[in-house]
Amino acid sequence: MSRRAVLATAALGALPLAACSPAEEAPPKPVRGVAMRSGRLTTKHWPGHRPQWIVMRPATHRRAPVVISLHGKGDDARSTFTDLQPQRYILQTGLAVAAVDGGDYYWHARRSESTGYNGISSNTPPCNTGAMVRDDLIPLLARLGLDTRHIGLLGWSMGGYGVLLLASVMGPASVAAVAPMSAALWTDPGLSAPGAFDDRQDWEQHNVFTRRAELGRIPIRLVCGTSDPFYAADKAFVHGFPAAERSDVTATFSPGDHDPTFWSAQTGGQMHFLADHLHTH
Repeated sequence: MSRRAVLATAALGALPLAACSPAEEAPPKPVRGVAMRSGRLTTKHWPGHRPQWIVMRPATHRRAPVVISLHGKGDDARSTFTDLQPQRYILQTGLAVAAVDGGDYYWHARRSESTGYNGISSNTPPCNTGAMVRDDLIPLLARLGLDTRHIGLLGWSMGGYGVLLLASVMGPASVAAVAPMSAALWTDPGLSAPGAFDDRQDWEQHNVFTRRAELGRIPIRLVCGTSDPFYAADKAFVHGFPAAERSDVTATFSPGDHDPTFWSAQTGGQMHFLADHLHTH
């Protein structure tokens, strides 16, 4: 079974998946006219780790607004630029794109690195890769000269859930727009993938279905394939917004699966959506 097939199966909660960590590999090369920087992040939110970060931006626009991309389960910072390839749209949109390794912890506070719903806890320290993005990555991007006064959020699968959760925490004062793809959402904790949450309480605490009031104040463009295992939950999430809040929440459901072929084809539309909102702030 291919790695992508394993990911699709794990999304249904049928198969746990260990984190893949090809962070030591050379980062992908940017396209002409796009500058790239990478390094290791120092963070208290993921003890014992120095996750890799990668930034691509227009070579002539150091102060570009920034989109932060959150990767899916089994992926890492490099996957943004190898699977989605947003660098194809950086010059068109005038945006920078940043990504960071986040492990398989669904971008929220976890009791320990090895604790998961229906899993076994260990004595490893707790981690919070979502807080790492907010408290460590964004200040780093500001020090690099990027415009972080308002950010855009892009993510797929686990990262699609992650950008919705992070946006609900940071709010419209910090987040200009959110562009999730095939968001890993579940309508019941018992349906969630092994390792996605510590337990039922963790799922309830970080359930984006109950955060629509906060998310309804931020423009959202969700895309998902109609053959995707998350199609029903993503549709329920979008349709659950009150009519008064739905004007800034749009969704496109089109033929496609839970795979990089679909996500890569949607990246251009998501980048232009984010640019429309970032350039108006």
